[in-house]
Amino acid sequence: MKKQHTNAYLALVIVSIFWGTTYLAARIGVQHMHGMMLAGLRQTSAGFILTAFFLLKGYKLPETPVLSRLFVIGVIMLCGSNGLMTWAMQYIPSGLGAIIAATVPIWVTIFSFFLVQRTKISWQLIAGMLIGLLGIGGIFYDNLAHLMEPEYRFGVLLITAACVFWALGSVLTAKWALGINYLYGAGYQMLFSGIVMLIIAALMGQDLNIGNFTGELWGSLLYLVFIGSLLSYSAYVFALNNLPPSLVSVYAYINPVVAVILGWLILSEKLNWTMGVSCMVTLLGVYIVNKAFNKQKSYERT
Repeated sequence: MKKQHTNAYLALVIVSIFWGTTYLAARIGVQHMHGMMLAGLRQTSAGFILTAFFLLKGYKLPETPVLSRLFVIGVIMLCGSNGLMTWAMQYIPSGLGAIIAATVPIWVTIFSFFLVQRTKISWQLIAGMLIGLLGIGGIFYDNLAHLMEPEYRFGVLLITAACVFWALGSVLTAKWALGINYLYGAGYQMLFSGIVMLIIAALMGQDLNIGNFTGELWGSLLYLVFIGSLLSYSAYVFALNNLPPSLVSVYAYINPVVAVILGWLILSEKLNWTMGVSCMVTLLGVYIVNKAFNKQKSYERT
């Protein structure tokens, strides 16, 4: 039991650090390939590897109703979220993308209120949302010149939509009891969403020519498949099943910091006091919202 507890903390460290690095990897990859194609290749490859692993271990193919729900959740969470997030990296800095993505707990709270159970609106919840929005406003205030650029605004719109889709998918996952191994189910979600994204990329006129793959693109893709999807997601599921969800949620506050620092060090992305303070204010707001939401859920269970 003690060893499993230690492994759970190790898994949380992996998620907290390595998921933050995927923004950099995606930012590098989209310099050579459209984001929807890159995300499609990532999820299809990871999904194929994961489902093949479980099938070879003797797991049976899920029932049609379960597969249909895995398809819906996969398309919403991975195609709608990861696909749009990767696409957004073509237009905005990886650090900014990670900071906006950190607002997911706020969106989860909103969707939980309307789709699962009406959470009590406390002063702490409202304060957290306002503080989070204030932090995001500070970041955009420091980038007013860039907001005048259509591509930059489009990138911000994409990453915001990605947050909404991830939150919606998370709420549906909690609402639908699928009765299937989490990782096995995640494999199908990755596979289904990856195939959908590849189809979308093809309809957008994107061609897949392996001969044009550069060393940077191969590095980005392999990193996203093995570190971003297989290692980090597996670690996330393990941590979630062995540690309190409120503790696991700490990754959401570390990921943006990792992404911002790496973007600044490796890609020379903008980082100044205004952006740094705004980032911390945003994360503080998200923390307050998350704490209020978890406190309310604990109260409802008792």
